[in-house]
Amino acid sequence: MRTDPLAVFRRIVPRDHALLALLAEHYLLSTPQIAAAFFDNRRTAQRRLTTLHRLDVVYRFAYPNLEHTAVPYLYTLGPVGLQLYPDAYHDPDHRHAKTPRTSLERARRIAASASAAHLLGVNQFFIDLLTAARHQPGSALLRWWSEQHATNVYAQSNIRPDGHGIWTAEGRTVGFFLEHDRDTEDLPRVIAKLRAYARLTEFGPRYPVLLWLPTPARQASVLRLLAGVRTPMPVATAVHGPDPAGRVWTLTTDLPANPGHRRYLHDLPSDHGPRSGTNPGHYHH
Repeated sequence: MRTDPLAVFRRIVPRDHALLALLAEHYLLSTPQIAAAFFDNRRTAQRRLTTLHRLDVVYRFAYPNLEHTAVPYLYTLGPVGLQLYPDAYHDPDHRHAKTPRTSLERARRIAASASAAHLLGVNQFFIDLLTAARHQPGSALLRWWSEQHATNVYAQSNIRPDGHGIWTAEGRTVGFFLEHDRDTEDLPRVIAKLRAYARLTEFGPRYPVLLWLPTPARQASVLRLLAGVRTPMPVATAVHGPDPAGRVWTLTTDLPANPGHRRYLHDLPSDHGPRSGTNPGHYHH
């Protein structure tokens, strides 16, 4: 009996499509990240992901580690997933790279990417917001754009955020640009990135720039550099942690008068900017 070549598409449920859309935009997610965003427990997630892998909907791989201990699988689009999302981003290291000929070539680029660890760190920030939204009624991550998506939309300003999102909670909606810092760049270079965001405010949104920092010492150094510096858009800092939606953000304009004051993400000032052709990413309520 002939196999039905379309049978696999009938086995893909709405939750699978939501996952595949994220993998198309953001390249790479780990088992724990997928479980947190979409499932009630990791075991259920593992079973479903194994099924999707066997159906060629997704690829999976794991990086070896020196301790030779078990590590979570990392997932990206497989042949079927790429058929469903043919406009997926193709190369995390080269924005204008030639489109790969196969889904396997795309997966190899992602697995070999020098920025894979950074990607997973950025994605964790947004996965934590999705997880918070699952457990907090009235909260939602309304937009999650990758670096390439946000860079393309706001090309006129030359910003290159690690991610862009719009978060709503407690009746407030806040857009933001994320700079995920891993202590791999000197601080003046990190601060210099703010100039492009300042240019964006001339015609686009005035979203807060979130400096997500690896240690309290790094945060203290950034705040010292920004003390007294006026920017046309808000700038907020926090230390890597499991709850970026929480009361963890230090707004630079709160200093030095209120050095210990922390804000929730939804309490940060935010302006979607003008409804005009110069602001293509304008968020419509």
